[in-house]
Amino acid sequence: MIRITTIAAAATLASAPLAAASSDGAWNALFAKVNGTCIGQSGMDTPEASAPVVFDDATGKVALLLRGAMGKGKSRVRNVNLICLYDKKTGKVSIEEYRWLGR
Repeated sequence: MIRITTIAAAATLASAPLAAASSDGAWNALFAKVNGTCIGQSGMDTPEASAPVVFDDATGKVALLLRGAMGKGKSRVRNVNLICLYDKKTGKVSIEEYRWLGR
Protein backbone atom coordinates (compact mmCIF):
# COMPACT_ATOMS: atom_id res chain seq x y z
CA MET A 1 0.00 0.00 0.00
CA ILE A 2 2.80 2.42 0.84
CA ARG A 3 4.52 1.69 -2.46
CA ILE A 4 1.36 2.43 -4.48
CA THR A 5 0.79 5.68 -2.57
CA THR A 6 4.40 6.77 -3.18
CA ILE A 7 4.12 6.00 -6.88
CA ALA A 8 0.78 7.83 -7.10
CA ALA A 9 2.23 10.86 -5.32
CA ALA A 10 5.26 10.92 -7.60
CA ALA A 11 3.04 10.65 -10.68
CA THR A 12 0.84 13.50 -9.42
CA LEU A 13 3.84 15.76 -8.80
CA ALA A 14 5.34 14.92 -12.18
CA SER A 15 2.14 15.83 -14.00
CA ALA A 16 1.53 19.07 -12.06
CA PRO A 17 2.27 22.28 -13.97
CA LEU A 18 5.59 23.79 -12.98
CA ALA A 19 5.78 27.38 -11.86
CA ALA A 20 8.05 29.14 -14.31
CA ALA A 21 10.08 32.11 -13.21
CA SER A 22 10.09 35.07 -15.57
CA SER A 23 13.07 35.18 -17.87
CA ASP A 24 15.61 37.99 -17.92
CA GLY A 25 14.21 38.98 -21.30
CA ALA A 26 10.70 39.32 -19.88
CA TRP A 27 11.93 41.47 -16.98
CA ASN A 28 13.99 43.66 -19.33
CA ALA A 29 10.98 44.12 -21.63
CA LEU A 30 8.81 45.15 -18.65
CA PHE A 31 11.44 47.58 -17.37
CA ALA A 32 11.87 49.12 -20.84
CA LYS A 33 8.08 49.61 -21.04
CA VAL A 34 7.98 51.16 -17.55
CA ASN A 35 10.88 53.52 -18.37
CA GLY A 36 9.41 54.55 -21.71
CA THR A 37 5.92 55.13 -20.37
CA CYS A 38 7.00 56.98 -17.22
CA ILE A 39 9.58 59.18 -18.97
CA GLY A 40 7.21 59.86 -21.86
CA GLN A 41 4.41 61.01 -19.59
CA SER A 42 6.60 62.88 -17.08
CA GLY A 43 7.02 66.02 -19.19
CA MET A 44 10.79 65.89 -18.62
CA ASP A 45 13.23 66.10 -21.54
CA THR A 46 16.04 63.85 -20.32
CA PRO A 47 15.45 62.81 -16.71
CA GLU A 48 17.60 60.56 -14.59
CA ALA A 49 15.68 57.41 -13.68
CA SER A 50 16.17 55.05 -10.76
CA ALA A 51 16.24 51.31 -11.03
CA PRO A 52 12.65 50.02 -11.06
CA VAL A 53 11.10 49.04 -7.73
CA VAL A 54 8.87 46.00 -8.29
CA PHE A 55 6.05 45.49 -5.79
CA ASP A 56 4.50 42.08 -5.15
CA ASP A 57 1.93 40.55 -7.51
CA ALA A 58 -0.95 41.48 -5.20
CA THR A 59 -0.06 45.16 -5.67
CA GLY A 60 0.81 44.81 -9.35
CA LYS A 61 2.84 48.02 -9.48
CA VAL A 62 6.34 49.06 -10.49
CA ALA A 63 7.72 52.37 -9.19
CA LEU A 64 10.30 54.58 -10.84
CA LEU A 65 11.88 57.73 -9.42
CA LEU A 66 12.64 60.47 -11.94
CA ARG A 67 14.76 63.59 -11.48
CA GLY A 68 15.31 66.40 -13.92
CA ALA A 69 14.10 69.68 -15.37
CA MET A 70 10.59 70.45 -16.59
CA GLY A 71 9.18 73.17 -18.80
CA LYS A 72 10.66 75.17 -21.65
CA GLY A 73 12.52 78.46 -21.87
CA LYS A 74 12.23 80.83 -18.91
CA SER A 75 9.52 78.74 -17.27
CA ARG A 76 11.94 75.80 -17.01
CA VAL A 77 12.00 74.39 -13.45
CA ARG A 78 15.13 72.59 -12.29
CA ASN A 79 15.55 69.73 -9.81
CA VAL A 80 12.06 68.29 -9.97
CA ASN A 81 11.62 64.87 -8.36
CA LEU A 82 8.78 62.68 -9.59
CA ILE A 83 7.59 59.23 -8.61
CA CYS A 84 5.87 57.17 -11.28
CA LEU A 85 3.69 54.17 -10.43
CA TYR A 86 3.17 51.82 -13.36
CA ASP A 87 0.26 49.37 -13.24
CA LYS A 88 1.42 46.07 -14.76
CA LYS A 89 -2.14 44.97 -15.55
CA THR A 90 -3.38 48.11 -17.33
CA GLY A 91 -0.13 49.79 -18.41
CA LYS A 92 -1.36 53.09 -16.94
CA VAL A 93 0.84 55.35 -14.86
CA SER A 94 0.29 57.80 -12.03
CA ILE A 95 2.95 60.50 -11.63
CA GLU A 96 3.36 62.83 -8.66
CA GLU A 97 6.05 65.19 -7.46
CA TYR A 98 7.76 64.32 -4.20
CA ARG A 99 10.16 66.12 -1.90
CA TRP A 100 12.64 64.77 0.60
CA LEU A 101 11.92 65.70 4.20
CA GLY A 102 13.38 69.07 5.11
CA ARG A 103 13.97 70.15 1.50
